[in-house]
Amino acid sequence: MSIARTLDMDLVEVAAEANPPVCRIMDYNRFKYEAAQRAKESRRKATSTGIKEMKYRPKIGVGDFDTKTRQVARFLGEGHKVKITIMFRGREMSHPELGKKILDHVAETVGAVAKVEAAPKLDGRNMVMVLAPDRRGQVRKPTAPEASLTDSDPSSAVAALPDSPPVTADPAVDSTDIGSAGPSTGASETPVSTNQPT
Repeated sequence: MSIARTLDMDLVEVAAEANPPVCRIMDYNRFKYEAAQRAKESRRKATSTGIKEMKYRPKIGVGDFDTKTRQVARFLGEGHKVKITIMFRGREMSHPELGKKILDHVAETVGAVAKVEAAPKLDGRNMVMVLAPDRRGQVRKPTAPEASLTDSDPSSAVAALPDSPPVTADPAVDSTDIGSAGPSTGASETPVSTNQPT
């Protein structure tokens, strides 16, 4: 205690349960500050991961499949595990291979950022698969759904089209038909009948 006073520091008990108890001479305010900084840093590094769930149906459309799969890729990118559930109804239970096909397609689509943690298995009326984020695949930026979005950009599609010849008027089309559809130019556009009554 006297040594701590002469150094103008604090005598802090660091291990009360030890026999004999362990004490250290230190600046207690600085110790508290550094402990708070370490706790703050560890909270920042620890990502709050959970299990998200995405539900599909065996007869899902292409647009819905793409939307849900993009969401799955986003969850995986945030570090969450994703439980994929295929919900069967009625006679669909007799065709579990349709659900397996969808689950395989999802796993293949997000394969760049995910790995299959639990293989597809039938659980009552549902078929379930669990995907976990693949840390090795996180370095690759564009995932499969995002790449398909950039491919479907209208401006890139227009640029990919070959040069087409300019549009010209079809000689077979009657000029009176064209004129009647457009704005009036002041001249009479209705054909005049040349038949005289006899």
